[in-house]
Amino acid sequence: MKIAFYLIQSSRPRQWLKNLALFAAITFTGQLFIWERLVVVVSAVGVFTLLTSGIYLFNDIIDAPKDRLHPFKRKRPIASGKLPVPTALFVSIISFFIALGFAAKLSAFFFISCLAYLLLHVLYSLWLKSIPIVDLLAIASGFILRVYAGALVIDAHMNVWFLLTVVSAALFMAVGKRRSEMTLLTNSGLSASQHRKVLTHYTPTLLDVYTAMFANTTWLSYALFTFLQPPVVPTRARLVGILAILPRTLSAQKLLMITIPVVIYSVMRYLQLIYEQNKGESPERVLLSDKPLLFSTLLWGVMVIGILYVFAA
Repeated sequence: MKIAFYLIQSSRPRQWLKNLALFAAITFTGQLFIWERLVVVVSAVGVFTLLTSGIYLFNDIIDAPKDRLHPFKRKRPIASGKLPVPTALFVSIISFFIALGFAAKLSAFFFISCLAYLLLHVLYSLWLKSIPIVDLLAIASGFILRVYAGALVIDAHMNVWFLLTVVSAALFMAVGKRRSEMTLLTNSGLSASQHRKVLTHYTPTLLDVYTAMFANTTWLSYALFTFLQPPVVPTRARLVGILAILPRTLSAQKLLMITIPVVIYSVMRYLQLIYEQNKGESPERVLLSDKPLLFSTLLWGVMVIGILYVFAA
């Protein structure tokens, strides 16, 4: 039971939240309430959850020596010695094969996206995370592959502005993670090079510039997405269009613009947490623990679904 608990802990359940990105395509193409499509996407999320769990186990095996020097990561099951490396490696490899097997049954192109995601993160664990700038791009690529995987599994088209928003948001969180790591290690009296060598190639000023740059592109790309999002007409399970009798000035795709202030607030709140409370090292923990950010995220989701499916004209 202890081994099973440590395996689940090492698979980082909080990180599974990132796999909700697979719902982006089905939501923004008006297919969220089509039962057959929804089942497929939920299955795809399950596949990615199994795949990412195996990747985190593999990453912890590779990082164990350096994690033991980290004030918090040294408590991880593999770094602390509670979870034997051979067991973790065996479960990790089995997870890869099972996940890819189920992915192949869902869709050939979905399988390719899963395989690309796996190869990317294996390379990231072994090599890419040591290359400055490339490490940030690799993290962002992981988010893009999630969104594309969700689109590929149901053969849906994703708006390019939404993809740019995902890229910007991923880079924003990746830079915030590096900024918080640097501050945390410095405050703990540890050398950044001992834990993550790539941090020696970043300076606080450079990371501040990156953070500001991607914070701006995140909300701006999203704003352009809401401006240019083509009309979405939910099919088969479509709800009643409340605004059907009103003029096109109040059409659903234009109403999507009212979610922009919520996104701007979320970006500003995340920046505040990075610089005021140094919480950017673990984005998923920030989302679950910070009530204002969690509320704004849930509010955004409710608004988007309401606009696209309830007020769709």
